[in-house]
Amino acid sequence: MRYFGDLISNVFDRRYSSFLAGQSDDRPINELCEALLGSRGEISGGSLARCVLERYGEMDASEKGAFFHYLCDGLGISPQEVFRALESYQAHPSRSTYKAFSAASEPRRQELIRRLNRIEDATRDLVAMRADLLAMMPNHPRLAPLDVDFKHLFASWFNLGFLMLRPINWNSPAAILEKIIAYEAVHMIESWEDLRRRMQPEDRRCFAFFHPAMGDEPLIFVEVALTKGVPHSIQHLLSDTREELAAHDTDTAVFYSISNCQPGLAGISFGNSLIKQVVADLAREFPQVRQFVTLSPIPGLRAWAEGAGLSLAGDPEEVRSLASCYLTQVKRADGLPLDPVARFHLGNGAYIHAVHAEADTSENGLRQSGGAMVNYCYDLAQIPQNHESFVGQQRVAASKDVVNLAQKTPVQPAGD
Repeated sequence: MRYFGDLISNVFDRRYSSFLAGQSDDRPINELCEALLGSRGEISGGSLARCVLERYGEMDASEKGAFFHYLCDGLGISPQEVFRALESYQAHPSRSTYKAFSAASEPRRQELIRRLNRIEDATRDLVAMRADLLAMMPNHPRLAPLDVDFKHLFASWFNLGFLMLRPINWNSPAAILEKIIAYEAVHMIESWEDLRRRMQPEDRRCFAFFHPAMGDEPLIFVEVALTKGVPHSIQHLLSDTREELAAHDTDTAVFYSISNCQPGLAGISFGNSLIKQVVADLAREFPQVRQFVTLSPIPGLRAWAEGAGLSLAGDPEEVRSLASCYLTQVKRADGLPLDPVARFHLGNGAYIHAVHAEADTSENGLRQSGGAMVNYCYDLAQIPQNHESFVGQQRVAASKDVVNLAQKTPVQPAGD
C-alpha cells in the first residue's frame, strides 16, 4: 500500500507542479528567493524555483549582475553569528551546538541553490548560471564567494560516482554528434566528413562523460586514435589520406584531443578520471595495445620563449630543446609547471615521453608553440608513483631523451 500511495503522490505532484508552472508570479526575484527559502511544501517550492529560474533566463547582463550581487551580499553569512556559534560549540561541544555552528557557517545562498535544483532540468540552468557568473568575475571580483559556493555544490553533484562513461561513434544520435563538433576545443572539426573520419573508422574511438541531470549534454570528451607506434604529427594523425588500420593490428592508443564542454563546470575535475577509465577500458578491449600516450599541444611555449628573448624559428632540434626545457624546468611560484596541459597530465601520473617539432603546422599550432607538440605517456605501472612524486615534490617525470634535450638549452628560466 505504501508503494501505491507513493506512486499516486508522485503522479499528483507532477501534474500539480505542471499546473503551477503555468502560473505567473510578479514579485521581484529577490522576494521569490526569500519565499523559496521559507517554503515548506515541495510543490509550492518547485513552483517558486521554476519562477526564479525562468525570471533569471529573461534577464540581460546588467540584471544578472545585480542578481549575483544580491546573492553574494544578501544571502551570505553573518560573521558575528558564526563567532557566537563557534564559541558556544567550543564551550559545550554537543550535537546541537555543532549543528548550530554548521548552520551559521553555511551561506543561505547554498540552500537556495539546492532548492532551485529540485525541479526538472534545473541542474543545466544552474550550470549555465555559473558560466554567466564566471564571465563577470574578472570585472566583479567581489562575486568570488558566490562562485566558491557554486563550486562546492557542483563538486558534490558531479562527483565520479554520478558520471556515466559512454562511447560516441558515427552511429550516435545526431544531436550528440553536433555537440561534439561544437565543443571540440583542441583541433577544430571542419565538417561532418571530418567528424566521420574521427568517429567511423575501426582505429578511432571517442568517449565522453555524461551526468543523469544533464541529459545528452556531454561534460567532457576525449578522442582516441589507435596506431602503430607513437605519433609525432597531428596533421598526419588526422589526414584524410591516411591508411586506416585494423584495431587488432595496433599497439598504441593516442589521446589527441580532450575537450571540456561546459564552461559552468570550470574547475570541476573530470579529465583525470576520464583518461584513466578510458585507458582501463581500452586495455581490456585491446590487450595487444601496450602504450597509452597523448599528442598534446604546448599552449604557453611561444609566450614564454618570446618573454625570455628566445626564438622558435630555429632548426627542429633547437625547438625540441626549448620545448623540453619549458616543460621540465619552467615553473610557477608554487613549483608546478607553468604549462597548464603539462600540469594536467603530470598530475594524472603521466610522464613526458617525447617532444616533437613541426608536429602541428596549423595556424593555431604555430601561433601557440611554433608547431611543437608533446607525448605524455600513461604507463599503468608508474602512474601512482609519478602522481605522488608530482603532487608531493613537484617532480616532473620525463624520459631520458627529454631530460637531455632540456639540458641543451643555454638558459635556466625562472617561472612566473
